[in-house]
Amino acid sequence: MQTNGLMFQYFDSAIKADGSLWRDLAKDAPLLKKSGVTSVWMPPAWKGLKGAEDSGYEVYDLYDLGEFKQKGSVRTRYGTKKEYLEAIDALHKEEIQAYAEVFFHSFYGADKVEDIPAEAINTADTCQMIGDGKHVGGLTAFTFPGRRNKYSDFKWNHTMFSGIDWNTDAILKKLEEIEGPDSKNLATIKKKGYEFLMDARLDFTNEEVYNRLVAWAVWYLAETGVDGFCLNRTENIPASFYRDFLIRVRELTGKELFTVASHSHWNSAVLQKYLEEIKLSASLFDTPLHYNFYNCSKAHGAYDLRDLFKGTMVEKNPMKAVTFVDDNNTEPGGIRESFVEEWFKPMAYASILLRESGYPCVFYGDYKGIPSIKMKGKKQLLDKLMKLRRDKAYGPQHDYIDNPDVIGWTREGDADHKDSGLAVVLSDGIGGTKRMYIGKKFAGMHFSDVMGSAKYNIKIDEYGFGDFYVNRGAVSVWVHKEPKVEA
Repeated sequence: MQTNGLMFQYFDSAIKADGSLWRDLAKDAPLLKKSGVTSVWMPPAWKGLKGAEDSGYEVYDLYDLGEFKQKGSVRTRYGTKKEYLEAIDALHKEEIQAYAEVFFHSFYGADKVEDIPAEAINTADTCQMIGDGKHVGGLTAFTFPGRRNKYSDFKWNHTMFSGIDWNTDAILKKLEEIEGPDSKNLATIKKKGYEFLMDARLDFTNEEVYNRLVAWAVWYLAETGVDGFCLNRTENIPASFYRDFLIRVRELTGKELFTVASHSHWNSAVLQKYLEEIKLSASLFDTPLHYNFYNCSKAHGAYDLRDLFKGTMVEKNPMKAVTFVDDNNTEPGGIRESFVEEWFKPMAYASILLRESGYPCVFYGDYKGIPSIKMKGKKQLLDKLMKLRRDKAYGPQHDYIDNPDVIGWTREGDADHKDSGLAVVLSDGIGGTKRMYIGKKFAGMHFSDVMGSAKYNIKIDEYGFGDFYVNRGAVSVWVHKEPKVEA
């Protein structure tokens, strides 16, 4: 019996740097399974520039998953390698797939300075060189002395990078301005934490870079047993690289390797073009749908709900759409801050969890809460909607996206899932009733709103239609439930 797929993003930008995330995930695995989760998206597991403080986006060593004393710590922000592998094992025991986030646009915190030829580039036009070429000191030599060649003896150098933000002369001059004349040395750069200014951007046209990243991916999959990848910020990396990378890694490992890419653009046509460029070898997060949710939440009733799914990936290419309400990039303080307002979250989650199309993803910050902004978690609400997806959201779908203030849809259910089928009605303004077809097999049966918006049962007529109600600014989910018969 096929169960609806459901992804869970098990992290946010505000995760405490106490090394507890992997342990928490292992402990939560049975609870996630109970709520209908079938896959978990995990944050970057490698050692970053800031060691135990780093979220994994300032990449230092792809082979250090919390095992070596580098950048001031053994563990990463999320825990040790041992705890990471235990979390993956815990997920697999619950038949939940583990997806690892991949982001390697730049490396940070090089171990040595190299004397390299360089050209200053006009930041407004990267094809234009400013001034004459010269030799500069670049932090581009990555030798990983703390790992001592375990897993790989390969060392990265300037020939594998396409550019650096700062050369040593420039950063020392900047440091003198910030810290004073006595601080003009590389030791102070590290002590004060200014290494983040000095990234080295990988050259994705370099064959050696491609080969080394493929080799790393093959090692990583064998070492950890993860089932797929979440590719972050793919707009910064050529589509041709990820196309060839995914094809080759799948060939070498024999794994299906589910992959979803985060390509931050509001226009589904741009996303469709990206899918074509990578030969449809990945799914895409439905960023346009997220922005529709965001705009609707900001409009406070002035949004036309008939447009809620228009221009989205789930409309244009539902088989490749991973739908979400918010994630670590859109939450407050994220690189694409556009957080869906609290009042609309129930409607938005019902729209990704209870519809036929799309592979929905629930956000850790919404589920657990975000203490830094004093936002409480919605575990009770989301558990209810997630279980409705697991148990009830099956069968043919009938849409009633025909009113600017109240829309709905029904699912007829199927023979494989006992008592499945449901009706959803949501409103961003005034409430109302929608007459919707849910199936003749339900004729004469009673339905109840499990969200508590309506306090009464309704009866399906002989033709399979019911009059389904929703309150103002709310969502109702109606399921089959016969009233108790008084003895």
